[in-house]
Amino acid sequence: MRTGFPDFRLGSVLATSFTGTLSERHGNAVERIPTPHRLVDWLKVYDLAVASCTSAQLELARELRESIHVAATAAALQQTLPASAVQVINDRSAQGRAAAVLTPEGERRWRLSSASCVEDALGVIAADAISIIAGERDGRLALCASPTCLAAFFDTSRSRTRRWCDMNTCGNRQKKARFNANQRKDPGSAE
Repeated sequence: MRTGFPDFRLGSVLATSFTGTLSERHGNAVERIPTPHRLVDWLKVYDLAVASCTSAQLELARELRESIHVAATAAALQQTLPASAVQVINDRSAQGRAAAVLTPEGERRWRLSSASCVEDALGVIAADAISIIAGERDGRLALCASPTCLAAFFDTSRSRTRRWCDMNTCGNRQKKARFNANQRKDPGSAE
């Protein structure tokens, strides 16, 4: 990983993890893929390794990311999906030529058409977004309870009542703020 950039917020669901490359959307936004090289780094983490990325491909990726965010947010709120976001997701899915392959260990991996085909990787991400927004997977789309985040995430918890996109960031920040507010109300409770 390249130093000098914010850490990636990694999750187990590809599409919503990709939308997490822009975090704190309603606060001090943090861009986690500010350069083409950083997108290469992120794709490698998710076994979608590409050798290079152009500025134009980075813009395609950001357009896809924002379209997934908008569509997933609408789905989580049970609203009509914005046509422009749906079009971008569908276009990226159709443009990708990645193939699902089975490993000897019985796992699925993606084979991109070439080492520099960012479009193939974006197609995989778009297809993952389609599967979760269409309700094809076991879980539910939800929005982070943090007022500065509000990221769409895919809740696969048993009760489907998860509140935070990431407990280590948004969840802990909110719990700490609640604790500090309670300490200010009752300063003698820490004794």
